[in-house]
Amino acid sequence: MRYDDRLATVLKLTPVGQNVARIQHRQLLDLLGTSPVAASNDVLDAAYLRLDETARAIPAADRARMLRQPGLRLRSARLVAQLAGAEPAVARAAIHAADLSDEQWVDLIPAVPPAALVHLRDRADLGAAPAQVLARLGITGAGLPSPQAPIAQPAPEAAPAPAPEPAPATPNLARHTDEIGAIVQRIEAFRRNRAAHAAAHAAANAAANANASTDAPRLPLGEEGALARRIDTVDFASDAEGRLVWCERDVAPMLIGLNLGDTAAIHAAIRHHQPLCGQSLHLVGAGAIAGDWQVDAAPRFDPVGGRFVGHLGRLRRAACPLAPPPAPAQDAPSDRLRQLLHELRTPINAVQGFAEIIQQQLFGHVPHEYRALAAHIAADAAQMLAGFEELERYAKLDSGAMELTGGEADLAACLTATIAQLAAHTAPRSSGFTPTTDRPSAMVAIAPIEAERLCWRLLATLAAHMAPGEKPAIEITHTQDQHTHNHQGQDRQAQVVMTMQLPGALALRDDASLFHALTGSPSQTPSAGMFGTGFALRLAGAEARSAHGSLTRAGEFLQLRLPALCATPATPTVNPVSPIAAPISSASA
Repeated sequence: MRYDDRLATVLKLTPVGQNVARIQHRQLLDLLGTSPVAASNDVLDAAYLRLDETARAIPAADRARMLRQPGLRLRSARLVAQLAGAEPAVARAAIHAADLSDEQWVDLIPAVPPAALVHLRDRADLGAAPAQVLARLGITGAGLPSPQAPIAQPAPEAAPAPAPEPAPATPNLARHTDEIGAIVQRIEAFRRNRAAHAAAHAAANAAANANASTDAPRLPLGEEGALARRIDTVDFASDAEGRLVWCERDVAPMLIGLNLGDTAAIHAAIRHHQPLCGQSLHLVGAGAIAGDWQVDAAPRFDPVGGRFVGHLGRLRRAACPLAPPPAPAQDAPSDRLRQLLHELRTPINAVQGFAEIIQQQLFGHVPHEYRALAAHIAADAAQMLAGFEELERYAKLDSGAMELTGGEADLAACLTATIAQLAAHTAPRSSGFTPTTDRPSAMVAIAPIEAERLCWRLLATLAAHMAPGEKPAIEITHTQDQHTHNHQGQDRQAQVVMTMQLPGALALRDDASLFHALTGSPSQTPSAGMFGTGFALRLAGAEARSAHGSLTRAGEFLQLRLPALCATPATPTVNPVSPIAAPISSASA
């Protein structure tokens, strides 16, 4: 069994405004017209009350036009009876559109107002039983008016002729002549009645056209005196692709088939099944519709399957010519990179999760070969995610969207700890770093975790390129104290400077290749990262700049400068071109 909640869904919509009332009225007509004969419940009664409520907000001519639409099905005698008691135009349209059996008509005729029953005699498909009921009520079929009933302008009644003398042997020609004259009078009366009705109908149409805000579309046949009136609003319905499939009758030939999705903003809303609120649209075509418009529409969904079927809304003239739409704001490269990384993380996280499920046999036994492959895939996914984190970190630091966390860190202690961690790689190769410092500690104004990351990134990158037996020097010094002045009288910020000698393989490179993001790193550990040596050095430089420092190259040396945490005695300033070359020497194997 399937629970039908379409009526309840329609009733949830509050009929605010004539446009929403039209939509709900049309939906209620369709649902009530196809409701089961014996259906009776609170929801159905509420639907009939809502139908009356929405009818008061819609002109009778528009409601009659709804009833004449081909797709409407009126199979409910209760609905037909309610509509037959409405305005004459609505009653006539309901009687003609009703799809009832003869038995239903027999039961319904006594409940229909006599003024509406007149329209029932025009139905050619009416059976014998309903026709007999109409005949008993005095409603006969269409034909010539009876001579007894006055019609429009009745002909003067002729004086009754005296009864002729009975002459059975010869025909009574006078009597036949009188009968023929009566028939001719009835025909003339019928013609006059029809002409008067046609004139009244033409006058009513002329008055309606004079008060209407739209004209019927006209073919370009060179007619003179045809004044095209401006169309300001158009109600419409579109399909799932944004193509108009229904419009008001007066403009339907000009707009049916128009694709709203030609505009980028409207296309995006249609693709995501979102409402259209004041979207701009420019129409090119007949003078009645050409110009700038604004679109307001709500998405429609299939009440049974929930499938998106299009939009229902209104086109309205723009108050003034629309200005060209502003160019969309261009995202910064760093923003686009972060968006791309966000899109890439989702599938990689999924791959990593499934690989770990297989490797850990969470759903059952898995052969060891598959477990080994899954572990390898999970490791590769973790490495890719780590690389994405580095890319995002660089984008944020480079664009200024992120700064290193402030704090207190001893750069000398971090250097000593990092060299100890790298000893597992450098000791078997008789290589390593030779550190020197001018004092036991070198306090910098960044968080300890940030200082450790920076030291590891720089030293691991250099260690990956060291040849066996190569021992480049590292020295930590302090620059000018913040309370002293330069020769121009300006204060100078105290800095901690870590000068690192480049391994021979890196010292031979120029600046362009050294800091190039595509420069790869050796396959052995420790690795500089997923994106190679150049990217690792550029990321370290971005971190240093975020901490109000710098990372520069001076010949065969790299110099990392970070702001000192506290004042220190003044020491000679390091020459950036030849950074303290004398104390540093490269030990060879």
